[in-house]
Amino acid sequence: MRPDIADIIRGADIGQWKPVEIEYGDRTIEVLLPPGVKTLGMQEFPPLARPADEIRRSLEDPVGTPPLAKIIEAKGKPAGELTVCITTSDITRPVPYKGESGILDPLLRILQGCGVRRENVTLLVGTGTHRPSTAQEKVAMFGERVASEFRIIDHDCDDESMLTYIGRSRSGTEIHINRHFIEADVKIATGLVESHFMAGVSAGRKAICPALVSRKTIERFHGVQFLSSPKATNLVLEGNPCHEESLEIARKTGVDFIVSTVLNRGLELVGVFSGELEMSHDKAVELVRRVVAIPVEREFDIVLTHGGYVGINHYQNAKAACNALPILREKGFLILAACERDEDPIGPATYKTLLQLLKLQGPDGYLAALLNPAWKFTRDQWEPQMWGKVIEKIGEEGMLYCTFFIPKREQRLVPGTAGWDFLPDGIHAHDAEATQAMVRNALVYAYHHPKWKGGKPSVAFIKEGPYAIPCVQGTPP
Repeated sequence: MRPDIADIIRGADIGQWKPVEIEYGDRTIEVLLPPGVKTLGMQEFPPLARPADEIRRSLEDPVGTPPLAKIIEAKGKPAGELTVCITTSDITRPVPYKGESGILDPLLRILQGCGVRRENVTLLVGTGTHRPSTAQEKVAMFGERVASEFRIIDHDCDDESMLTYIGRSRSGTEIHINRHFIEADVKIATGLVESHFMAGVSAGRKAICPALVSRKTIERFHGVQFLSSPKATNLVLEGNPCHEESLEIARKTGVDFIVSTVLNRGLELVGVFSGELEMSHDKAVELVRRVVAIPVEREFDIVLTHGGYVGINHYQNAKAACNALPILREKGFLILAACERDEDPIGPATYKTLLQLLKLQGPDGYLAALLNPAWKFTRDQWEPQMWGKVIEKIGEEGMLYCTFFIPKREQRLVPGTAGWDFLPDGIHAHDAEATQAMVRNALVYAYHHPKWKGGKPSVAFIKEGPYAIPCVQGTPP
């Protein structure tokens, strides 16, 4: 433990602090919170009482388009000769695909009932720039029967043989897209609609771009100019350059049908919307806004959050950090409890290198490097740019990143204050116990920090971590 941290913790009075459970992967850890903490939670939305019935109703009575049977009939050739491509999310998104309450089985049954042959159906995992899904992940996502009986392909943004050119967007982006999707007679996109800290919300058009496009196209979509826009943020669509680019590209592919799901804070299905690319997605977005937005009256000195299901590595945990920014006071403290389960707890090699550049140059220096005409676009440069927004507001000393899975030596290389600085020497227990100690001590340190001059700082706890979008009332999300 860092000596200055140890001094603060030794002199702290936490006798009145109360325990609370924080999500930690598929487990929880208990930490103590000081009196007066504001717990920010998403609205209670009960799960659908009969999810299978609602899914079937959505598919049979879609928004803004005829049902799939009519779409297939209008294709002008026998259903048995039609090819169908269904794009899906990868393992980083908890889309309810499998089982009786999942969207995939009823969708496949409709296709089969229309006469579409099983061997003509392709499930295309929209990885974007993520790694391919493993065989075990395919079973986890789609179920054993679907994984064994249907053709499942992972998109590869670097495989030119998998891509085809379909033109340019209005902004000048060259559009190279997965040929399995563009060449299919029937094109279906599926996904989970949730807040997204760049594109406003996920799914819909985003199941096409960036999920199915080339690295070159993604480089434009995640370019520094797009992400520098203040409208490239959670729940904002109008004027958001990322949303507008993604939507334009999706339109060009001729998507026939989409299926969008919405989950509550317990990851239970609360809504399913099928139909036309834009109209049905808009219906899902309306519900998402009601589910995730949390209005608050003011900013806070200290905010505690966690990485949630999506936080499988440091790369993905940027979502939780950025979502907390609107309610965090400048030069305050952000404490993030992380549980990285990926094979590499930080992220790809290029991401690690760019994080080090951000740490060495600071947010302004990093952004200046990206804007330099001599800069060559580098894979994953957009995520450190988002971390830069966090560091710009609270400084490295304000970002308290608590994790056991990133070794002490490696965590020194990423921006922020390492959780290991809050762990007493000699304590190297199992991951949950160690992370719990880090978070507990980080809270005590932040709450009793000398910068408050003996006063009591305001504290907020974002119960749902990256899924909730807290915002000060009267300001955009």
